Amino acid sequence: MEQQKLPNATLILVFGIISIVTCCCYGVIGLIFGVIALILANKALKLYAENPEIYEGVQNVKTGRILAIIGVILNVLALAYFIWALSFFGWETLQDPQRMQEILEQYQ
Repeated sequence: MEQQKLPNATLILVFGIISIVTCCCYGVIGLIFGVIALILANKALKLYAENPEIYEGVQNVKTGRILAIIGVILNVLALAYFIWALSFFGWETLQDPQRMQEILEQYQ
């Protein structure tokens, strides 16, 4: 009997990578990709657990799941930092690079 690939195994891996790479985008984009990758990975692992002998590609799913977890953590931290900066400096200050440079020079 020929083994079939787990559904979305490659997609989970790609979304896990994207969630890490996009953590500098205010934490929103990467968080979305990370959560989607985690949901898909949990479904794929559940499917694999039911019939492990007919599926291959579980290593991609596990790797993608780990990357997604790391990506979610990084994106939550980036989002928390952005919210902190927004509340500490204000939206107007973050939009004005010259004013932001002055504030940063004060703290150095």
